[in-house]
Amino acid sequence: MSDSWENGFAYDQFMGRWSKLVSEEFLTWFAAPSGQSWLDVGSGTGNLTKLILKTCQPGIVVSIDSSPAFISHAKKSFTDPLVNFSVNNAQTLGLLSKSINAVVSGLVLNFVPKPEAAIEEMMRVTKPGGKIGAFVWDYAEGMQFLRYFWDAAIAVDQSAAAFDEGSRFNICRHGQLERVFQLAGLQQVEAKSIEIKTLFKNFDDYWQPFLGNVGAAPSYIRRLGKNEKQKLEDLLRNTLPTNQNGSISLSARAWAVKGIV
Repeated sequence: MSDSWENGFAYDQFMGRWSKLVSEEFLTWFAAPSGQSWLDVGSGTGNLTKLILKTCQPGIVVSIDSSPAFISHAKKSFTDPLVNFSVNNAQTLGLLSKSINAVVSGLVLNFVPKPEAAIEEMMRVTKPGGKIGAFVWDYAEGMQFLRYFWDAAIAVDQSAAAFDEGSRFNICRHGQLERVFQLAGLQQVEAKSIEIKTLFKNFDDYWQPFLGNVGAAPSYIRRLGKNEKQKLEDLLRNTLPTNQNGSISLSARAWAVKGIV
């Protein structure tokens, strides 16, 4: 199953605005000392990198992503000389061994074909005593705005189940990311759930980002005919919990893990 990740602006509208909130809490919990070298694996449009610069006082930040479009988008948003963006693969980082103090990866490892290999690479480039941390969405149960979408999509079209991240990504289930860190040999592994509110002003604020062609759900919608798409939209309008003022307030959960090399 291939998800589209080729439009930085569309990503920020669909998922980026929520990843920023999770990233803030994650970095506070990750608690790396100031003045260190950082690596952001799967940096996307640069949301986590931006927060590292803002809150962690890094010495330097290396930010990589496999999407040239995302890296291009990020470069246009950053002027800080401390950041170096490049297109690279999480499983072959292309960095010197034992060269980085703090390695982080936000909402990425579930999209990596072999997350174990990616963690091994992170460990290879991390200095002894350095920290590695990652977080992923709890697609199966904790990501409510996507859970409502997929439940409605499957009710309209059973083939939608093949696109549902909740069934596709085992590493996003409770305890799985922590287990991968432990099996990789990281020390002092700790896990944490991070919960945020996803507040939509109205139904259109919820629905329009699904039409932006970034991620599994928008990729699925592109396959639908006009009538099927309308059925899905109508069902969501009727099932989403809507407040009297038309707003929609849902919760989103991520699983976070950190460890020492």
